[in-house]
Amino acid sequence: MTLAAQVVATAALVVFEQARGRRLVQEISALGGDPHAPGAQAVVGAVSVFAILIMLVTATTVAAAAAYLTWLIQTRQNASPGAQTAPVLAAWSVPGVNLVAPPVLVHRLWWDSRPPADRHGRWVALLAAWWLSWLAVLALVLVRLTAAGDTDLTGLGPAELALVALCALLCAATVRQITRIQAAGARPGPPARTGPVMARILAEQGSAQQVHHARR
Repeated sequence: MTLAAQVVATAALVVFEQARGRRLVQEISALGGDPHAPGAQAVVGAVSVFAILIMLVTATTVAAAAAYLTWLIQTRQNASPGAQTAPVLAAWSVPGVNLVAPPVLVHRLWWDSRPPADRHGRWVALLAAWWLSWLAVLALVLVRLTAAGDTDLTGLGPAELALVALCALLCAATVRQITRIQAAGARPGPPARTGPVMARILAEQGSAQQVHHARR
């Protein structure tokens, strides 16, 4: 839900950027930074909408990060009771380390959850696709914000939105994979069936014990 909210907020910001952003930048530049200049009141509404959209994107991003870290800590403790929280926080917060450590941590979590052996290849492909898309989002957004200059508000467009949506979808898929594996492992299995051969052996053993007791 938090990932979906983040994508929706980003989409709203991109739509505003494409529909009003460049013209709003030109109008603000024409005012020369004077809030009392003629026409200043005409841009107040658009600036307020832009500020609200920025806050929504920030809030949904923080919420998604908090929900993901909470899930990651809980599932690590499910797979390895007594697992510490510090490695998770360090993997995501230490600069440089957070470009490599998170997928390694998630892969270890998947392995510790005792998944079926035949899913390893598909899991690695999914994990790699998610992390590469995340790195692409970081790189592209950084480039756009740096190059926005005086012509755009944020520089974000349809390409950035599509990449954010793809990254969110792949992230949700990795969460679903690990959650389903742990849920299946925690579910009690069906009672073992007794085959006809085993049933006959047990019956013969029971009869032999009855004869033994009768002779005694």
